[in-house]
Parts: sequence; C-alpha cells; structure tokens
Amino acid sequence: MTINPKTLEKLRLLINEETEYRSGPQLVSFFNNLGFNDSYGQGFPSRKDFTDEKLKKLNGTADLDKTIKSLFSPVNFIGRFKELDEFISEFNQYIAFDGWQVVRMNKEIHFKKAGEIDFGEEEKESELTETEFLNREFKELNIEKIGLDGTITEILNLRFEEIKKCLGTNAPLSVIFLCGSSLEGILLGVAMKEPKKFNIANSSPKNQEGKVKPFHEWTLNDLINTAFEVGLIKEDVKKFSHSLRDFRNYIHPYQQLSSGFNPDKHTAQISWQVLKAAIYQLGK
Repeated sequence: MTINPKTLEKLRLLINEETEYRSGPQLVSFFNNLGFNDSYGQGFPSRKDFTDEKLKKLNGTADLDKTIKSLFSPVNFIGRFKELDEFISEFNQYIAFDGWQVVRMNKEIHFKKAGEIDFGEEEKESELTETEFLNREFKELNIEKIGLDGTITEILNLRFEEIKKCLGTNAPLSVIFLCGSSLEGILLGVAMKEPKKFNIANSSPKNQEGKVKPFHEWTLNDLINTAFEVGLIKEDVKKFSHSLRDFRNYIHPYQQLSSGFNPDKHTAQISWQVLKAAIYQLGK
C-alpha cells in the first residue's frame, strides 16, 4: 500500500499520541515489532522525526498494511472499542484519498477499496486545525455554571489566574501541569455528580475482571473519552487534548527524559485552550 504525505502525517499523529502517547522507547518497540531493529539511547531523534522516517521506509510496502493493522488492533482497545471506531473513522477520511478504507470486523482489521468521498459539512468540521482551534474565543470562563462544590470552584478560579501568569512568563510545563490537573478535577467532579452515566459508558475503564474502575483510578484520558461519549464535551476538546493526557508522568524528570517530551509555548497555549473549551462546553 502507498499513501500520500497527508495520510502519512495523520498516521504519525495516531501512532505518536492520538491513540495513546508513545514515548521514545515505546516507539522503538512499536516499530521493532514490525521488523526494525533499533534501540533507544543518546542521540535519539525527536519522536516526530523517528516516526516519519519509519513510515517513509514502510510506505509502498506490505509492511505498511501491517503497521496500520497493528495500530488499530482491537486487543489494544479493550473496553474502548467505540473510541477505536472513531479513530478508524477519522483516519478513513485521509486514506480515502489513496483509494482505501480501514474496516473493523469484530476483532479483525481489514482493508477495502474506498467509495466516492463525501465532502459534507460534518467531515469539514472534524478537520478543525490547531490554528482554527486556538483562534476560538471564550470570552467568559464561568466555572460556576458546571455546578461543582463551591470550595473546589474557588480553588479552580485561583488556578486559572496562575495559569495566565505562567503563560505570560513563558513557563509551558507549569501551564500543562495546572491545565491537566484542573481539567482532571473538573471532569472527576462532573463524573461524581452523574456516576451512572459515566459508569455505563463503553469508554469507562475496566479492571482485569471487566468491572468498571472506581473514579479515583480513572486517568484524565479515561475521563475525556467518557465525557465525549456521553455528550458533555465535543470532538475539538477530545482531539486536541493529547498534550494533557499524560501530564502526571511529566512531573518526574526521568519520565520526561525517556518520553522525549519538551513542551513549548505552543503546547501550553493548546493546553489552556482545551481547558477553556471544556469549561465552556460543560457549562452549557
């Protein structure tokens, strides 16, 4: 299979962070399972450059098919098959231009020839760019509309002021910590207000026995996916939340080193915009 550069770019995003955040060592393992023989160490390139190089070598070979099947393998999405189907649906908007479509049939991933491309409004909306997302204005951040406990609301408002200060002094890592923990706290509070709605969702995280985990064990990613599934937040928040998903790991310097995560002002701005958009949508 041969795909165009735009599809390759989307495939790289899905591998590196959208389906899950993969650190440098995890990317090495992912591609070594496809036949490469790399090791992670000093001089390792950026995660973006590493994945782009591998996909360039795979493009036009049968191993590219294996790469896509490995990425979307249902065994890696146990308990969140709805999310998997959404990833596949979004990727199909790209690979359709190469004449292909990815299809999940129960626990198997297959390819079939794509039909005529539909350029409807729904598809156009899902292609929201980072620039368009960042340009959206939320004039009033009213956390009170969400209806959380008054003390928590007061703490969150203080955090918002601190986030603004960190943005003004170019402290991106601090912004990510504050935005990630604040969003997690807000969504956790919403989940505890409506536990039944969150617990019966397909995206709710399960333990090895197939039972839904207690809320204090849910990750930010779990909360985002479930809030999206039950209709409390929209696709834009889910799509651009990858910079926040593993924010807890970055607290540890060695974890940040191993993941190759180096946030900049742009990452901080996206994180702040995700938090603002989530508050706006939850308040409605």
